[in-house]
Amino acid sequence: MDINIILTVIAFFVILVVLSSLRVVNQVERGIIFRFGRAQKEIRQPGLTVLIPFADRMKKVNIQIVTMPVPTQEGITRDNVSVRVDAVAYFRVKDPMRAAIEVQDYVHAVEQVAQTSLRSIIGKSELDDLLTNREELNRGLALMIDSPALGWGIHIDRVEIKDVQLPDTMKRSMSRQAEAERERRARVIVADGELRAAQKLADASGIMSQTPGALQLRLLQTVVEVAAEKNSTLIMPLPVELLRFFDRAAQAAPQAAEQTAEQGGEAPAAEGPSGPGELEGGDQPSLEQAPAEETPALTEAAPREAVAQETAAREKAVVPEPAASESRDAHPNGHPLT
Repeated sequence: MDINIILTVIAFFVILVVLSSLRVVNQVERGIIFRFGRAQKEIRQPGLTVLIPFADRMKKVNIQIVTMPVPTQEGITRDNVSVRVDAVAYFRVKDPMRAAIEVQDYVHAVEQVAQTSLRSIIGKSELDDLLTNREELNRGLALMIDSPALGWGIHIDRVEIKDVQLPDTMKRSMSRQAEAERERRARVIVADGELRAAQKLADASGIMSQTPGALQLRLLQTVVEVAAEKNSTLIMPLPVELLRFFDRAAQAAPQAAEQTAEQGGEAPAAEGPSGPGELEGGDQPSLEQAPAEETPALTEAAPREAVAQETAAREKAVVPEPAASESRDAHPNGHPLT
């Protein structure tokens, strides 16, 4: 009876020792064996592994990518602006042996390096770089963290700056700057539009001056566009015929000026009467015989000086009334009639 009890106890201890020597390593872990405090070179892979009882101790190292938020760091940029920046770091264990031996707590070590590197990046950068050039800053920050972490068997996948907090005064200044920039662009665009519109109007006016009928067509087109709206009444104070009259008067003004200049040059040669035939024949024009259509055109379109010169020339060309009467009563032989 005593022997059975002793065998039962021995079997129980054997089973307990065997069970305590068995370990399970998960797929996302790697096992580092310490035998009597000395690390073994062999790294236990995922699955069931057997340890020497009372001699081996296994430490599991997770090889998954760790997402570590970097606490918000406050610093002053190179252009003397106080900012608060936070980031996030992604890393994984590349060498489990070094991660278990070289550093006591690799997660805490990477966190501290990330904080100091982030402060260094803030001091070396300007505010515009923190706001717009984040990709380059992320690469520089990852390189700064990866340099010491590589000796710990840690690989930094990526580091990203999450948020940049600015003071309220700086936010208001930046908003005013952005508003002023938008206003400047708007004014430049409006001025450019006005310039192009003026150029097009100048081209259109040149074309219309060459073809006077285009102005009338444009007027009729405007009338049609205004008449399309039912809630408006169109009143034409000037008829189209009056515009045509002004157009003809403007065309006749240069011709009248040229004729006036020619008549002003020939006027001294025709001062005296050359004979009864010339006086009675009606070849010499008088003020009463001037065409009725030419006078309004000259008075309205020609300059005042041209009209004055033409009137003086005509008065010189007309024979005075007393001289004309004497020439009619005179005898053909030169003796006056009694």
